[in-house]
Amino acid sequence: MSARLREDAFGRLVLTLPSGEEVAGVQPVRPWPLSAPGEGVSLVGPQGHELLLVPALSGLDAESRALVERALARREFMPLIRQVLAASDSEPSDWHVLTDRGEVRFLLPSEDHIRPFGEHGVLLSDEHGVRYRIEDVRALDARSRKLLSRHV
Repeated sequence: MSARLREDAFGRLVLTLPSGEEVAGVQPVRPWPLSAPGEGVSLVGPQGHELLLVPALSGLDAESRALVERALARREFMPLIRQVLAASDSEPSDWHVLTDRGEVRFLLPSEDHIRPFGEHGVLLSDEHGVRYRIEDVRALDARSRKLLSRHV
């Protein structure tokens, strides 16, 4: 028997291991989401420990693969900021940005939620854990760079 995934009545992923043991609350995580997004998926249990490394999604049955892909899409949702329209100076700071998915407003709890991303990029994590990325700060317009520089 190979490992299989299903959803329980609460929408949690349940992993059935080859031994027959079932673990609820499993999260798929890409070990190298930026450098090698297509190379394997780690299935992590509710305690944060890896239960199983899947070298390739093609090794899963169709239902398990679909569940993993859907969970990864939710986990990896990361809009790309194209322009910073406004950003308040107070904490939490209120941000109004234009992303590749449209305009959005969000709160950053503190400046600790802004961190470097690659050589010239920045990641911002809002109060709900949604991550927004700026791939290259140098590519932003002057006003956006000025607003961002007050927080970085």
